Amino acid sequence: MDNNSSIHFDISERKVLLRIFDIASVLGLLYLVGQIFNFDYFKINSEHWMWSIVLALYLTVFGTIFELYNLQKASKFEIVVQNIILTSSVTVLIYLLTPFFTPTLPVNRLQIVYFYISVNIALFIWRYAYIVLISAPRFFKRVLLIGNASDIDAIVNSLQKSDPNYKVVGFVNTSSEKYIPKHFKDFEEFSVKGIEKIVHKNSISEIVVATPQSSGMTVSLYNKLISMLESGVAIREYTQVYEEITHRVPVQHVDKDFYRYFPFSRSNQNKLYLFFHRILDLLFSAIGLVFGLVLFPIILVGNLFANRGPLFYSQIRVGRNGKHFKIYKLRSMVTDAEKHGAQFASAGDTRVTKFGRFLRKSRFDEIPQFINVIKGDMSVIGPRPERPIFVKNLSEAIPFYEIRHLVKPGVTGWAQVNAKYGASEEDALEKLQYDLYYIKHRSLFLDISIVIKTLSTIIFYRGQ
Repeated sequence: MDNNSSIHFDISERKVLLRIFDIASVLGLLYLVGQIFNFDYFKINSEHWMWSIVLALYLTVFGTIFELYNLQKASKFEIVVQNIILTSSVTVLIYLLTPFFTPTLPVNRLQIVYFYISVNIALFIWRYAYIVLISAPRFFKRVLLIGNASDIDAIVNSLQKSDPNYKVVGFVNTSSEKYIPKHFKDFEEFSVKGIEKIVHKNSISEIVVATPQSSGMTVSLYNKLISMLESGVAIREYTQVYEEITHRVPVQHVDKDFYRYFPFSRSNQNKLYLFFHRILDLLFSAIGLVFGLVLFPIILVGNLFANRGPLFYSQIRVGRNGKHFKIYKLRSMVTDAEKHGAQFASAGDTRVTKFGRFLRKSRFDEIPQFINVIKGDMSVIGPRPERPIFVKNLSEAIPFYEIRHLVKPGVTGWAQVNAKYGASEEDALEKLQYDLYYIKHRSLFLDISIVIKTLSTIIFYRGQ
């Protein structure tokens, strides 16, 4: 039998683990420092319990903003170091500036330095331990894939790209077509015979079935899977695994069986949720427009020298239920950008001016859209609205594309904080997968997550 460990942590478990131990390590070291040294700025006791709760809250929020809980980045120490410094710096600064909930500033200002250093050291030690131990191959989830040869590479790529701890050990080919490896050559092809021994020998913790019952799911294979399920082996359907790991709905794999994804989130019809969603839309829009007014002199000067031409521009977009509306933006392209007709913007687009690139990277070009939000054409959060010509073409090429119009389009959204810029039909498909995931799982928690991820996009200057 293989000596590989069968212990593994799912995505949600690792994120919870990171948050719990971030807080525990910081509070633990601060308590130790308080016991060993004459450190009285931060105390952990029953009298000052609020101090610890506020610090834990700040650490979690800013850790999320600065991507400490992005699993792809949490396993790379050079990136983790940068994110820890950003998180601890902002956390300590805000903590010092809120003395109503936190300790008053100490007479000996050197204690603030001790406090800051302690937070950093605690996070560095724990995160290094996480990378060496939890992110190590011994804790990978070892998976056996059952599917058609033509789909294997695409399936393996989508799963392992989204979760670095997800290891496809091998596959069972359910089609008559021979498998020709293109990108992955480090996993084996197994036969249906002796599949129980394969699972045991390779310490398989999960079997993912990616073949439809009408294509390759024989009675023999079905019975073997039932037998292994009864013996405790987890068996899951590919589209469910894909959605859980990537946070996208795999529309390209559901064929015509769309009703399996109904009902969408109850929040789409929940009057209380929609009421508070609208209140937050108006609140965020007011804040956004005030912020835009503060930046207006800088934008005006930048436009004058490096973006000559009109400051604003408008365009017809498709909104909720297919209704057309006029969207407002700060102009970021040359004035004759579409002299050859409508086309997708792309990364490094030569039509974007120098100042326009800054507006796009910082997302400042989106500020006028808060006017659309106040008018009710858009929401702060939702699928990005596309132009009618693009909607027509994409609806003909991509299944279920029109479903993204069930909710109001947004200034930002789940696709905007996760996907790359939509410069092709493939990019549009990826964005649709994220949009449908949002519509399906729409909730206050997901909305908050999108707002926080949007802040990360702005801070790390990743707008396009």
